[in-house]
Amino acid sequence: MEVLGGSLWPGLVLWVLLYISDYALTLACARLYHAGVKEVMVIEGSYEITPYFQADVDALRRLSPRFIYATAWGIVVLAASWWLDRRDAPGVPGFYLIILGALVLPELFVHIRHVRNLVLFRRIAAGRGIRGRVEYPRALMLELSAVEVLSFAVLYALCFALTADVFFLGGALAVAALAFKHRQLARKAAAGK
Repeated sequence: MEVLGGSLWPGLVLWVLLYISDYALTLACARLYHAGVKEVMVIEGSYEITPYFQADVDALRRLSPRFIYATAWGIVVLAASWWLDRRDAPGVPGFYLIILGALVLPELFVHIRHVRNLVLFRRIAAGRGIRGRVEYPRALMLELSAVEVLSFAVLYALCFALTADVFFLGGALAVAALAFKHRQLARKAAAGK
């Protein structure tokens, strides 16, 4: 972690690049979905899971004010955590690496999802994917997401337990919180029926 923790810039640049590619891959998958995949694989509601970005992704908006704001906010959070960590202020040792892990590690599993969706959606678009029609109710899709996200929280927690590296602790906490949020959204969607 010396490379990521020795200076603000490597971690900041890594997160910004991951965050930008996450949004770009989201739009690429959403385009494929709307271009015909949705005739075979129906997802109730928005393709996008995160409510904050649903309107922009549904509109396939390349330049999203919400995305720009969220990116700027992430940069501020990383810079502030770096500054606080370097002031030797009382608090959590390695605070910057915890925050960096909380921002970077969720992006890694999201990228795995995007790659899986790209492969699946391209096969469906080429007529070599799913046969018939599959429908995912919103509540089920969110519940499955919560389970998948929680599995990454466990993986990151195990990495922390084995290495004592707070970068993994930050990732485990952030991903566990995201799993809880998806579970809550699933319950809300199920109650709305």
